[in-house]
Amino acid sequence: MIRRVVIFGASGDLTSRYLLPALVQLDATGCLPEELQILGVAREAWDTETFRRHIAVHLQRQSADVTLRSRQAVTAKLTYRQADVTDSSQVARAIDPSGGPLVAYLALPPSMFAPTIEALAAIGLPEECRIVIEKPFGANLAAARALNQLLHQKFPEHAVFRIDHFLGKQTVQNVLGIRFANRVFEPLWNSHHIQRVEIIWDETLALEGRATYYDTAGALKDMLQNHLLQLLCLVGMEPPRTLHERDFRDRKVDVLRAVRRLSPAEIMSGTVRGRYGAGRIGDRVTPAYVDEQGVDPQRGTETFAQVRLLIDNWRWAGVPFFLRSGKALGRDRREIAIHFKPVPYLAFGPHPDPQPNVLRLQLDPDRVSLGVNINGPGDPFTLEWMELDMTLAPQSPPAYGRLLLDVLDGDPTLFIRDDEAEESWQIIEPISALWAENKVPLLEYPAGSHGPEPPDTWQ
Repeated sequence: MIRRVVIFGASGDLTSRYLLPALVQLDATGCLPEELQILGVAREAWDTETFRRHIAVHLQRQSADVTLRSRQAVTAKLTYRQADVTDSSQVARAIDPSGGPLVAYLALPPSMFAPTIEALAAIGLPEECRIVIEKPFGANLAAARALNQLLHQKFPEHAVFRIDHFLGKQTVQNVLGIRFANRVFEPLWNSHHIQRVEIIWDETLALEGRATYYDTAGALKDMLQNHLLQLLCLVGMEPPRTLHERDFRDRKVDVLRAVRRLSPAEIMSGTVRGRYGAGRIGDRVTPAYVDEQGVDPQRGTETFAQVRLLIDNWRWAGVPFFLRSGKALGRDRREIAIHFKPVPYLAFGPHPDPQPNVLRLQLDPDRVSLGVNINGPGDPFTLEWMELDMTLAPQSPPAYGRLLLDVLDGDPTLFIRDDEAEESWQIIEPISALWAENKVPLLEYPAGSHGPEPPDTWQ
């Protein structure tokens, strides 16, 4: 296991809100290697003590539920070096490549990935080093291919970890357990029994000061192109022979290749884009997206995206997969919902039709439920709908922490492979291109609402 982590972009939001809190959680659960060294590198003219104070303030807010001892233990591991991460000579002075293998975590804006990779390659890192790249992996298919080509020139594929923290979530991983370890589900996991699949990440959060990144990405690229397509892979994949990284990731790529590339007509009839207007979310008054600080209204950035996809293979022929994500909505809804077909014949006479069974894997908080029909109280010939549900214990270690341990161990199973990243863009890019031409209208929905209405063809 590597014992040195270098965070490039250490002064940024990702480091203080996600990476360091994840390391604190690892320490609290006894999973953090005691000898781990954490070096932060950024342009700010800080020293180590300034960096530690900066992180301590954020940890007090982000990790208040974790013991002070763990927060202090992680803070004590931090050192800081000022450097231009695109300048190889400055990078070499900052990280000292002769100091042994390290993990280089690129917590940077996407535009900085390529020059930072060039700088790292130029200083002669030890062979055991690993590179972690955050999403988005490219802004389009051409950019993803170019970034992959650069990485292939500079580093072996097994040293590259394209991270998507959704794959570290325990409920996401439970898709595999529910499918492949329960005979009751896997025989039903096909078009003969499943009517549709919904993969949804709705949130009440609005822009929350992320205009610099979000206004150039939007919901389609920020959520569907990576996170939600990853969930589609786990729901749709064929059973792998093993959960070794090669078998597992091969089956994920098979699904992405089978996803139908939508025609312009299918995009116009089967996708929805929206942007929130002013409204109220609970007790909070929310301004319109175009009035948020840092937003350029001329970009036409969407804050809501719905896409209807089909997987053209034997298992899923004809089953629609609905991917949806929106900001500033009336409620949080983060789940994978498997809707089973109704029974072919009902012996209960002229009573209202029962609801079909629904298996819900809720992602935040982690919860699993199965909706079933039972005999109602009193009259045994009536039906009542109920949910059998279980709330899972809090995840330990958390998603980011789990993936960071995998990087240190050199296990790429839960990371994105080069061909996987490109296949995802091939699905999304035709949609993005037509949206950019305004061939699909940008609908406005009030903040705090359920979002814009989907087209009639979504049933």
